Amino acid sequence: MEKRDRTRARHTARSRSGRARRRRRDREGGPRPTDGETMSMTTKTDTQSPAPHIADSHDLIRVHGARENNLKDVSIEIPKRRLTVFTGVSGSGKSSLVFDTIAAESQRMINETYSTFVQGFMPTLARPEVDVLDGLTTAIIVDQQRMGSDPRSTVGTATDANAMLRILFSRLGQPHIGPPGAFAFNVPSVRASGAITVERGNTKAVKATFSRTGGMCPRCEGRGSVSDIDLTQLYDDSKSISEGAFTIPGWKSDNVWTVGLYAQSGFLDPDKPISRFTKKEMQAFLYGEPTKVKVNGVNLTYEGLIPKIQKSFLAKDREAMQPHIRAFVDRAVTFTSCPECDGTRLSEGARSSRIGGINIADACAMQISDLAAWVSGLTEPSVAPLLAALQHTLESFGEIGLGYLSLDRPSGTLSGGEAQRVKMIRHLGSSLTDVTYVFDEPTIGLHPHDIQRMNNLLLRLRDKGNTVLVVEHKPETIAIADHVVDLGPGAGTAGGSVCFEGTVEGLRTGGTITGRHFDDRAALKKAVRTSTGTLPIRGATAHNLRDVDVDIPLGVLVAVTGVAGSGKSSLMHGSLVGSPEAADAGVVAIDQAAIRGSRRSNPATYTGLLEPIRKAFAKVNGVKPGLFSANSEGACPQCNGAGVIFTDLGMMAGVSTTCEECDGKRFQASVLDHRLGGRDISEVLAMSVAEAEEFFGAGEARTPAAHRVLGRLADVGLGYLSLGQPLTTLSGGERQRLKLATHMAEKGGVYVLDEPTTRSAPRRCRASARPARPARRLR
Repeated sequence: MEKRDRTRARHTARSRSGRARRRRRDREGGPRPTDGETMSMTTKTDTQSPAPHIADSHDLIRVHGARENNLKDVSIEIPKRRLTVFTGVSGSGKSSLVFDTIAAESQRMINETYSTFVQGFMPTLARPEVDVLDGLTTAIIVDQQRMGSDPRSTVGTATDANAMLRILFSRLGQPHIGPPGAFAFNVPSVRASGAITVERGNTKAVKATFSRTGGMCPRCEGRGSVSDIDLTQLYDDSKSISEGAFTIPGWKSDNVWTVGLYAQSGFLDPDKPISRFTKKEMQAFLYGEPTKVKVNGVNLTYEGLIPKIQKSFLAKDREAMQPHIRAFVDRAVTFTSCPECDGTRLSEGARSSRIGGINIADACAMQISDLAAWVSGLTEPSVAPLLAALQHTLESFGEIGLGYLSLDRPSGTLSGGEAQRVKMIRHLGSSLTDVTYVFDEPTIGLHPHDIQRMNNLLLRLRDKGNTVLVVEHKPETIAIADHVVDLGPGAGTAGGSVCFEGTVEGLRTGGTITGRHFDDRAALKKAVRTSTGTLPIRGATAHNLRDVDVDIPLGVLVAVTGVAGSGKSSLMHGSLVGSPEAADAGVVAIDQAAIRGSRRSNPATYTGLLEPIRKAFAKVNGVKPGLFSANSEGACPQCNGAGVIFTDLGMMAGVSTTCEECDGKRFQASVLDHRLGGRDISEVLAMSVAEAEEFFGAGEARTPAAHRVLGRLADVGLGYLSLGQPLTTLSGGERQRLKLATHMAEKGGVYVLDEPTTRSAPRRCRASARPARPARRLR
């Protein structure tokens, strides 16, 4: 008690002395300092400038001896808390340096901070090929990988905007139907009843009921569409199962997992034509419940044909399917809007609750810019913080040029540039500072009108004290950089070196390829070709199109332009491609979807080039073509044709070493004894496209089929690639051009190219505008 009194007395005396000083200052006419001024006065008592703190000396990210992919012992120093742009032609090594070296090592070191148990559930990352990496900070990667194409993934679920909307409707919606889960199309309604045992005092069974209200439409299960399977595409009902009635790809009579399962399940007569099945047999055949059966001594699960097809084919990403499987799905399955929820994915209860006449389905279907205006008009003090957070998220879409989207837009339909910007939404209001943001061409797919918005975002992240690393080709974004690293001078083996490092003005005068083309601007053509006809589009209404009529000229280069979201892709892919007129004109569509490939895939296998090469080797040497495939009979038995042996170290990062048996050549020694034009198959796959084009163009090795494929690869600027280079080592621009070269082999009169200059440097953009060979002139 005495101690408390003494403390109170000291505080009172200090307060009195402070008041006395202020009264004396007022009598003398001096200004009365504010609290901030008082604080500043106390901090200025030390007249000597403090020495720099040792922590402030770590202001650089140092990279020494980077050799990842095509990098040639690269050493650079990147300033922290600055905007650094990495430039160079496609394939020069930008991604190898930024993503595969700096960002990869940052993520690997962060993963190592977790316990060994947790690391067992995380992907194992190998240390990049680099001597020294110093000064790294936590890296947040915002790449262009397309977002998951799960049918229940939308723009709203990917950005948490849907979660906030669900809370809002659960608080303000009338009539009130339940908690936020009642408005979620991923949450089904559940009801249960039964007896439970409560172990409390006298243990006894108690009757209980349980229910949970979800927002999922029970008909389409939250997908918004229902599938209708054409049974005539699954089987020929005039035949029996034993006679080969199934017409499904891969369902052969000797396959015990498919045809054998139905023939020997005991539920069906395998020798009776399907058209003569009884009603009970047809029910078991098409919709039978999963049941354990034994076939040839093996325990298998029998289920009806319809659910089996849905699990085997419809649950997979269509773009990841093999071409013949994709063609089967397109032929056998039709998707229509769910008649019960009208495509909204939501149950009737969720659609009945409204705020000011708007239900949550209407809100999600609005254009985000309109939704933001609607939310700003809501004034409810009880949910004010929620409204402010939701308003900020919705306005962020507009800041980066995505205000035209809607929250119910499936995430799988977003382009690479749109997906990248949607991922950026969560970082706009982040409180994190002093981290490294890594962007992969953030302005991709943006109209010049919208590029400035993206630039402002990058500068905002930098001004918060973050390090921003950007791989970019657009001059408008390069111009705002604090630091520029130009890689090259060429691509592939001709690149991987630092050509310039410094300021933007230094880049302009540096004499590099990027510097010389930095101020390039497109010029108008003095003469244009005359069209040979038109391809009409009438009443186009796909997505945001409003009954558009247009005639596409044929025989000329046509550019469809407009700001992002204006309807360009909807007009071309939604209205033109797939129409009867397009089929008659021979339209070939080439979109921006990324090509997929494993470590065993390479340009030779992806383009079909390896097939004529294998046949040429087999013909000259009198052996089977399968010997010259590293994935078939000719594979090295030690590494199974991979060229490397991968050792999984469990909790630690895996290690890959060159196979000692084949020395990384992937083939058996006996296969390498067979030659074509003096070269074995491993030497041919080690050739560049340009070298192989000359090799297969004349002499003993002359192979017209291979030469045509190589010519297309050279036309799109991939002459430097090795035929056997794994697809996993190719950059995004190289993959896109590889895909373009492959589609050029398709016979068509009209080619629809979706931003073919995406991921290309200005020099390659100019080159792509003029055909390298008149015989392959694009229309």
